[in-house]
Amino acid sequence: MNVRIEWMYKKNKGPSTTFTSDEMGVGEALLIAEDLEKTGRVKKLDFVDQQGQSWMKKELKKYMKGVETEPHNVQVYFDGGFYHETQKSGLGCVIYYEKDGKHLRLRRNAAIEELKTNNEAEYAALHLAVKELELLGVHHLPVKFSGDSQVVINQLKGEWPCLEEELSRWADRIEDLLHKLGIEPEYDLVTRKQNKEADRLAGQALEGVSITSTHEH
Repeated sequence: MNVRIEWMYKKNKGPSTTFTSDEMGVGEALLIAEDLEKTGRVKKLDFVDQQGQSWMKKELKKYMKGVETEPHNVQVYFDGGFYHETQKSGLGCVIYYEKDGKHLRLRRNAAIEELKTNNEAEYAALHLAVKELELLGVHHLPVKFSGDSQVVINQLKGEWPCLEEELSRWADRIEDLLHKLGIEPEYDLVTRKQNKEADRLAGQALEGVSITSTHEH
């Protein structure tokens, strides 16, 4: 999570003014804030995250202490497959994360029938991944989402317009859930080869093989 520092500077018997820092990591922000407070001229100090939520110093310290026991350093791969003949979709996602000093990998897939295009399946796969993050308890963290769909990645990055109504609804659903969780998404377009694990899971879902597993890696 990145935050910016907002503090009110007040000189003894003099005027006061408010300053705002650049965004930085929580650990760095706490160090700078403590240094500022040593001047004795900080009247009020808050931290504001990228969702606009305000944090007090003690709240951020508690957050930092709890990070090691919660999922962090999260990386997500997602992929969707679609069979025109059967109108079936296969969704796959792989989530790498750390928790309690362990490096873990969650694999999950699902098969659904109500979609109409491959692009919808790609969006649905990303939505499945975000729902898994919610179940894991991931919140208020930066998360990298990697997929091989130019449509999904470029639309969510705002580089391509999202003109199809169905895709727009999926994008809204995903962005609403990310906002609710306080997740700061970074979207990364990768090759099919780099996304082979999620692709394999989506293919297995289309073949009727259901997978949900978490292992150390």
